[in-house]
Amino acid sequence: MRILVLGGGAFVGRAIVEAAISRGHEVTTLTRTELPQSVANDQVESIFSDRTEPGAFDFALNRQWDAVFDTWATAPRVVEQSVKALRQHTSYYSYVSSCSVYAEDPLPLGMDEESPTVEADPSADQTSYSADKRGAEIAILNGFGNNSSFLARAGIILGPYEIPGRLPWWLNRIAQGGDVLAPGPSDLALQYIDARDLAAWMVTCAEQRIAGAFNAISPANHTNISELLEACRLTTESDANFVWIPPEFLIENDVQPWTEMPIWISPNLYGIFGIDTTRAATAGLHCRSILETVSDTWATMQNVNQPPLNERMSTPGISPEKEQAILKTWANQNR
Repeated sequence: MRILVLGGGAFVGRAIVEAAISRGHEVTTLTRTELPQSVANDQVESIFSDRTEPGAFDFALNRQWDAVFDTWATAPRVVEQSVKALRQHTSYYSYVSSCSVYAEDPLPLGMDEESPTVEADPSADQTSYSADKRGAEIAILNGFGNNSSFLARAGIILGPYEIPGRLPWWLNRIAQGGDVLAPGPSDLALQYIDARDLAAWMVTCAEQRIAGAFNAISPANHTNISELLEACRLTTESDANFVWIPPEFLIENDVQPWTEMPIWISPNLYGIFGIDTTRAATAGLHCRSILETVSDTWATMQNVNQPPLNERMSTPGISPEKEQAILKTWANQNR
């Protein structure tokens, strides 16, 4: 296939490029910066341009691609403009969306792709993450229709070169050893997707011309937070001692889910890790083990300069001072 990747230099876009070239597809990337050396080879045609600027898609004149992949995450009008520019140059548009597009708050357990989505405007500037992703979906559906649009609604995306830095924070913290604040309950089920599994599956779906919206994450109970932290300890060969603290105590002491304790959520949000993934599994999505994701991420962290954190997100992780204060308060209460 001839594939055009809008992006391709970072995290999921990078994984899509690597998955596509590994299967012998002809890949063109549109990026604002040069591709990393590991993917910049003679199998990739690199176009350098800012897709938000007029004339960004002039390179597409008299050209055709079998599929376009897009990971855009902010103003949906940019996706709408891309769709208009590329409608005559491809017949299939594949988009990395998000389970954040669902409207119910908090999300109920067992939510599937037919659940209501947030209100969104495909022509809007940047608003909220949920509305931006849904607006982009609408733009793609308006331009390509239900039969030629692929919407991969991902959850937490982990793996090598991760930009949000959630798993790298846990790896670095656990590698330091000592008493580590472990947010309970230890059997809290997690759902996530390794960027490489997401990318490989999206390329497969493009090859098979699969269309529709899919919850693109691991099955419920694929792993839990204890297995995640244990994988980090094993991988880093750390002597860390996990001090498991109940969620109620953490919330009472102002420990912030998701940000200060990356990947962890409070009880009222457990629906985020209880999403129905039957449709994606039926379409062939396979998720590797958490140990493989963790160990590969750590190996990359040791050998490759890590990408800068996403500027839209706060730096993940609790401060050492606050962590020690929480551990001390917990220990005093449980003497």
